[in-house]
Amino acid sequence: MRAPTMPLLRAGRMQAVACVLARRYTVASSFLAGYLAVTVAGSLLSPPARSAFAAWASTSVANLEHHPAGSLAVSAFIAEGSAYAWPALIALAAFGANRGLGNGRTAVVCAAGHVIGTLVSEGIVAYRVDQGMLPTSYRHILDVGPSYVVVSAIVVALVFGSRPARAAAALDLAVLVFAGRIFSGLGHLDVAAVGHLTALLVAASGAMLIRARRARRVRRKPGSGGPARGGAGQDAAA
Repeated sequence: MRAPTMPLLRAGRMQAVACVLARRYTVASSFLAGYLAVTVAGSLLSPPARSAFAAWASTSVANLEHHPAGSLAVSAFIAEGSAYAWPALIALAAFGANRGLGNGRTAVVCAAGHVIGTLVSEGIVAYRVDQGMLPTSYRHILDVGPSYVVVSAIVVALVFGSRPARAAAALDLAVLVFAGRIFSGLGHLDVAAVGHLTALLVAASGAMLIRARRARRVRRKPGSGGPARGGAGQDAAA
């Protein structure tokens, strides 16, 4: 009886651990799974169909005018160039960020970085096209990739992550900056460079706001060393 029971117990424990991990890392695991699913599905398409899908999902000025929600949502799951390097880059940042900040806030900060980074960078393109500073073809550039989300997650992991999470995020950022050259062309208002800088600043602002709110809550708690409702805190303040 023991022989068949032990595998069942182990399977049950593994399933329980998997459920806990799935709940704790819902945002990171969902984003990584979505990226892998879209990448594998794209590899099954013919080159013309794959190019057409990427062109539809691109957060170009033209697409943002016609189907902004679809392009903003799907573009983060499509990568140009080394598509199979991105799972590692996503994992290095997203799981540490998710554990440090939780599911809801991680999703909000990363989504804000992606959306605002896209709108600012493409908004600059739209303005420059309207002013005759860029040709009208720039309204249809290919602008896809998970990098704005990853940059935002890196910031969250650096601020809220554990020591290993911060180390992984720092490594991730170094790879993106020095190998990926994500800020290259910033002086010329390159779309990707402006978007990455904007996503970084948005995530940093969100992280600092969350951190400040947490600090205020801690100070308000009785016995935390800060002003409290009634008791010694008010006596000291008086």
